[in-house]
Amino acid sequence: MAIASSGTAGAASPAAGSLDVSTRTDIDRLHSKAVGLSGVLFLTVTGAAPITAMLLNVPIVVGNGNGVGAAAAFLVATVILLVFSVGYAAMAGKVSAVGGFYSFISHGLGRELGMGMGFASVIAYAVFEPSLAGGFAYFANLKLAEFGLNVSWPVLALAMVALICALTYLDVKISTAVLGVALITEVAMLVIFDAGVFLHAGKGAVVQAAAINPLNAFQGFPAHDKLVAGAAGIGLFFAFWSWVGFESAPNYAEESRDPKRIVPLSLYISVLFLGILYTVTTWAATSGYPDTQASITQAQGNSAQYFFDTATRLIGPWCETIMSYLILTGSFACGMAFHNTASRYLYALGREEVLPKALGRTHRTFKTPHVASFVQSTFSAIVVLLFAYFSGTDNPTVQAYGQLYGLMALLGTILILVAQAIVSVAIIVYFRRYHPEDHHWWQTMLAPILAFVSQGVVIYLCLSNMDFLGGGFAFADWIPWIDVAIVAAGILGAIYLKVSAPARYEQIGRMIYEGVPDKA
Repeated sequence: MAIASSGTAGAASPAAGSLDVSTRTDIDRLHSKAVGLSGVLFLTVTGAAPITAMLLNVPIVVGNGNGVGAAAAFLVATVILLVFSVGYAAMAGKVSAVGGFYSFISHGLGRELGMGMGFASVIAYAVFEPSLAGGFAYFANLKLAEFGLNVSWPVLALAMVALICALTYLDVKISTAVLGVALITEVAMLVIFDAGVFLHAGKGAVVQAAAINPLNAFQGFPAHDKLVAGAAGIGLFFAFWSWVGFESAPNYAEESRDPKRIVPLSLYISVLFLGILYTVTTWAATSGYPDTQASITQAQGNSAQYFFDTATRLIGPWCETIMSYLILTGSFACGMAFHNTASRYLYALGREEVLPKALGRTHRTFKTPHVASFVQSTFSAIVVLLFAYFSGTDNPTVQAYGQLYGLMALLGTILILVAQAIVSVAIIVYFRRYHPEDHHWWQTMLAPILAFVSQGVVIYLCLSNMDFLGGGFAFADWIPWIDVAIVAAGILGAIYLKVSAPARYEQIGRMIYEGVPDKA
């Protein structure tokens, strides 16, 4: 296919080879100007799943990571991700592309590495949906058991995948509405929990300033006869995992009303909002126990009740009941948000003919990437069925939660951390090479360097704690090598296209959107 050059002034430099899709008639485009700032925030922040992140991850950070310093781990993660967002937002202001990491890295470090990380991003977000389906199935099984019903976890997981498939087939505004309701209710409940705990300070809640001392984010706690030792690396990793999803904002550039403004702004808002919410909620959770040892003991021995016991004791049984339902809607909404992101990566790769061209089609009426969405749903269903076949269906705690949720989350999170580290380097190179007039010592140099180093440290902490993070399952030993193979496959694919199909190679990561902003 012939490559049309962009005629939009102020777009990426011609040296970067960007192709403006806003005036193209030979490709299917997404629903432009469909969502505003609030819509992008609903689509991305819900991917971080605040209530799911808190109820599932905080007990691990407390009981196996930092103990009293769990809130400090979230505080440090907030600072690091804010620094990462400085360069990432600057790049989003120049390159408006549905490909996100894929497009940014392609522009900065070349098509080969761009395609490698494009494959990595697709797989990362693709496995998050079945991962959350596992978490949903685990909690749904527990909730149904309260009513005397025993529904097999694969049935519940597949039901979630099917419903997501139906909803994401429709206009992106439908997804925005569903995720918006889920996010607002989650946040409201966490704020109620936080307020309920802090209002009981000295009357059942023990609030310690040590909880937010940043130094405690880098310390574990010693073992003794009743407690297993904590490792700071475990706490920091799960703190970062709690944010995964916020970085997908650039993937909605073509569907937002003013991507040059909305996408960078949404990145800052989501990191700050989640950072404050996570830090305060974790501080409240640890404050809900009479002392640090009691908090750690509960987190290690009965993590499922870590929040619920405090909610019942200090606020009331109604709080626990509502939270037990919101963990279901939160898991569902999180899986739906990741489904949307994975579909848009598949759409971007299909539109540029890196993957089958059919993936680049959009629905005639809804303008959704319906083919890519259906492929993502099929992939998720296959992953669920494979885990059900090889792991069994009779133990949701081990099979749905420990294996499907845990292992797929670990596989995807490592890829996202690697992508964030590499995109930080791409930002530096891109601005020095193509936009030297906008090259800034902080925004496009020092901040990306600090982001690269910090992400590298988190990756190291993850790999050095794989035995714990992998839950002792044999599959965990293969995860780093699977991730390497995915990136390598993308790089080799780009090299193959460079030789066999130069026109397709030239398009890798280069289709950007330079549509006119909506002034309304």
